Amino acid sequence: MTRYFHGAGERGPYFEGWYFKFQGKNGDALALIPAFHIDPAGRRSASLQVLTRDGSWWLDYPEADFHARADRLSIRMGESVFTRQGVQLRVEREGLSLHGTVTFGPFRELKSDIMGPFRFLPKMECSHGVISMAHALEGQIVQNGRVLDLSGGTGYVETDRGRSFPDRYLWTQCVWQEPPCGSLMLSAATIPTPVGSFRGCICAVLYRGREYRLATYRGAKIQRWDENGAVICQGRCRLEVQRMGERGQPLRAPVGGAMARTVHESLCGRVRYRFWTGGKLLFERTDSAASFETSAHET
Repeated sequence: MTRYFHGAGERGPYFEGWYFKFQGKNGDALALIPAFHIDPAGRRSASLQVLTRDGSWWLDYPEADFHARADRLSIRMGESVFTRQGVQLRVEREGLSLHGTVTFGPFRELKSDIMGPFRFLPKMECSHGVISMAHALEGQIVQNGRVLDLSGGTGYVETDRGRSFPDRYLWTQCVWQEPPCGSLMLSAATIPTPVGSFRGCICAVLYRGREYRLATYRGAKIQRWDENGAVICQGRCRLEVQRMGERGQPLRAPVGGAMARTVHESLCGRVRYRFWTGGKLLFERTDSAASFETSAHET
């Protein structure tokens, strides 16, 4: 059975968070990141990060204001609720007002866990999960008096848990509605183990009704990786990712369970994706609503 929250019995250091992206047809966009964390001293707390095209906000919450269920996607953060059916937002903080309801259509799930056999490795520094590669949106969010119209748009949901984000990593996500519609996510990272570290990747591409999986546990190799993109090859498949735009907005990331690190994410960056299979270019897309996050330079 899929577990949606793993942190109830943890003593720390530990973090667990969920990434909800909302992408409107008219260019409006929003990302919400509710999270639970336990720092090295055992202090338990929660947070909500808000990311728009123009800025980012960090909201801290006491543990008592956070609740999540293990058996279903159900997260409460203060007066805001996140579920498989949608989100209801009621946030009033200095510098940020966020109110509204957005409902979700059926989730497009992957055929199997994106971590593959890596999910069985004990005490992974960070485990990743993809909850929905794409789903329909209906509703509006009012952010500081501005209406974000998300009806007819597309959403994406993923999750992370562990102790820390990798020291070096790249993550990108993109979904588009123009025929033939598609969705993809890629994460490349330096992964520590008791006997040393290695470079690994996980990637899912949904296109023309087919799912492609590229991952280290399936023999994928990172041919190139730097702060502006990556090239991943696996058998007859090849994915090239190239960031074309800005650095992005600051977000907090976990280190030993404490949200003490700053990374940068472009919520609507300009990114070019090219994907080959069997020597044939399946698609080339330059998208101005792609998410792109990186921690450091690596070659």
